[in-house]
Amino acid sequence: MFVCPECSAVNSADAWNGATREYYGDNMEEIIKGNKDFYYFICPECKGKMEGENIIELKFPEKGGGKIMSKTKIEWATHTWNPITGCTPVSEGCQNCYAARMSKRLAGRYGYPEDNPFRVTFHPERLEEPLHWRKPRMVFVCSMGDLFHEDVPFDFICKVWNVMRYARNHTFMLLTKHPKRMLEWFQAVQEWSEYGQGSYMIFGGGKPKSYGGDGIIVGKAKRWPLPNVWLGVTAENQQRADERIPILLQIPAAKRFVSVEPMLGPIDLIQSAGIEITDVGTFGLIDWCIVGGETGPGARPMHPDWARSLRDQCQAAWVPFFFKNWGEWLWVHPERKRHEYSSPPEKCSTIGGMRFYRVGKKRAGRLLDGQAWDQFPERSDSP
Repeated sequence: MFVCPECSAVNSADAWNGATREYYGDNMEEIIKGNKDFYYFICPECKGKMEGENIIELKFPEKGGGKIMSKTKIEWATHTWNPITGCTPVSEGCQNCYAARMSKRLAGRYGYPEDNPFRVTFHPERLEEPLHWRKPRMVFVCSMGDLFHEDVPFDFICKVWNVMRYARNHTFMLLTKHPKRMLEWFQAVQEWSEYGQGSYMIFGGGKPKSYGGDGIIVGKAKRWPLPNVWLGVTAENQQRADERIPILLQIPAAKRFVSVEPMLGPIDLIQSAGIEITDVGTFGLIDWCIVGGETGPGARPMHPDWARSLRDQCQAAWVPFFFKNWGEWLWVHPERKRHEYSSPPEKCSTIGGMRFYRVGKKRAGRLLDGQAWDQFPERSDSP
């Protein structure tokens, strides 16, 4: 069963290429709930309209599901999607970037430049991949880069947005260290309507290209912001949290989240959001918080009290909390014997009088005070 995300037409795979189109109107939600094997894909008529906007060349799925995206070991996502790769360091959390390290191993292969594998690179051939995935997935967008990097033109961001708009059965999670540029993109999106044509969100303002203007359609007004797109910022310490979170709160999003990875110091989210916790509890529309230690060569330790503090803040504010892992380091618990950690000096560290030993990600684990914290915000399934 195919459901068009533009006009809500529902049809079988056999009839999809035919001229007949069935409209179910108010019964759309019931139809979707009753069909486990449906997935969103733009119908032939809307496909022609969108290609007229020069947004993206949309292809129909082939038997077998088309391209398959890569699964990921990132604990809070199931898959990744990288229409762009590459970035540049902007803050303390970039010092031991895993993506930069991985790109060196991929230099000269899979679209990574051989001379500078982590420079911002576009992969337009990957844009349509989510349109072929039938089963719902939690997708980390641009895990190997930053979609809102200053070298990524807004027109390309519009193309990525339209793919996410069409692939409505997936949840797309975007993380950025450039929230100002994300805000700039959203500020350039305005509502446009014309009698008999409905209301659309247009990047660049004015009329869309198909109506003689220069604007680019990025969504429908009644489904804006996109319910399947979650927007987040990385905040590795209090300084970056204070810089980035207030900007994130100005951006319209179905879900807003903060990723404290790697956690390099204590963070007070209430201070960053600039809002006091009320009797009900809130961070001012922060819907999710992820915390994790640093891994790989040069990884820095994370004090357990930093993670505990964020967990307690989230619990008090009714914000879902996800603890990813401790990274490479483990501290000496008062009840543990020191001889259990026989390590050379280069694998020892001290924070606030607490001794840490580098034991590796697997041994350090991902339990916080003996409990796994795998909380997620609820997904919006609005048709």
